Amino acid sequence: MMDSFSQKPVGAQALGSDPKKADPIEKILLERLLKLPILARPVGNYRPALKAGKQLYLSGQLPLIDNSLRNFTGRLGREISLEAGQKAAQICTLNALAWVKQELGGLDKVKQVIKLTGYVSGMPGFKDQAKVLNGASELLVALYGEAGRHTRSAVGVTDLPLGACVEIEYLFEVK
Repeated sequence: MMDSFSQKPVGAQALGSDPKKADPIEKILLERLLKLPILARPVGNYRPALKAGKQLYLSGQLPLIDNSLRNFTGRLGREISLEAGQKAAQICTLNALAWVKQELGGLDKVKQVIKLTGYVSGMPGFKDQAKVLNGASELLVALYGEAGRHTRSAVGVTDLPLGACVEIEYLFEVK
């Protein structure tokens, strides 16, 4: 059974119907009842993913589900609870992993998660940005083990694109 935040994949982004053919990282996602989303098209003149040498850079990911922010608009400490913020960070990471799969052909092509830069929209006085980003960090460590442990910056902001509560940029070393 999937929780209310799980994403419904379609086409190439879906985990294969035969779990034996899924790469090891996708198997862990399946065990956790998580799926990769449909990729959202960029809303501007930029590249959502760029491979340069052995590094894959991802533009900021929002907590989009089926191209909608659903209940992830607003600020932490007002409309968004800490737990919902952590779930939003996890969804940002699922969106990032969908781009990894698109660009590299599989999630198992990641050698190391290098860095996350997370932006958390919060009310004045909100100081738990790092706790919000734990939703992303814990998922990456669960999927990749020590290779998922990364450096991280957590930045508090007043507003993010489309009113999102969280946005995260990613940097990966690839095999």
